Amino acid sequence: MDHALADRLAAVDARIADAARAAGRDPGGITRIVVTKFHPATLVHDLYDLGVRDVGENRQQELTAKAAELADLADLRWHFIGQAQTNKARAIRAAASVVHSVDREKLADAFAAAAAPDAAALDVLVQINLTDDPGRGGVAPAAVTALAEHVVTHPSLRLRGVMAVAPLDEDPAAAFERLRACADDVRSVAPTATWISAGMTGDFPEAVAMGATHLRIGSAITGPRPVHP
Repeated sequence: MDHALADRLAAVDARIADAARAAGRDPGGITRIVVTKFHPATLVHDLYDLGVRDVGENRQQELTAKAAELADLADLRWHFIGQAQTNKARAIRAAASVVHSVDREKLADAFAAAAAPDAAALDVLVQINLTDDPGRGGVAPAAVTALAEHVVTHPSLRLRGVMAVAPLDEDPAAAFERLRACADDVRSVAPTATWISAGMTGDFPEAVAMGATHLRIGSAITGPRPVHP
């Protein structure tokens, strides 16, 4: 067993529990997703042995390769958290249980079109752009409701909630407060869409305080990220 990995995982889980209690929340209502970008599939297997069942990937090629290599881990849930291209939708859908980054109607259409006739619905989240830079991933907050209304027209997609990354130049608590307002907008369209995917290694306590249900944590658990090959 990788004792250092186990220690880092336990330390992060303890911090999540502390943040939840400080916010008056049940730690059991928060899902910790371990982001394994650039790490080998063997690390994911080690995490699985430590009880991790939710892992996240940013790139389709890496997601596809690792999911295939670890296909025997039947209850492992793969979360695609990176920017998605429509031409990668079929490959992403084939490997992922959840897609966090639906930010435009064409992308929702591509994921819906990629569904096999008897496929289970794909869990998706609407990604929100919390910056003023239109080049960043995510839909503008003013357009969130319209995108949610489009997503729910697809029976092969299950709208679960919202996702965002806090801007680097802003207090994350203020950004996550705006995200919570967007989450309310999405729930007005789909009342069961209660997930809020927010918070990473540097800002997850603030995300928990603002209602995050899913945290995307990488290096604090996995250790330093390998250099991209």
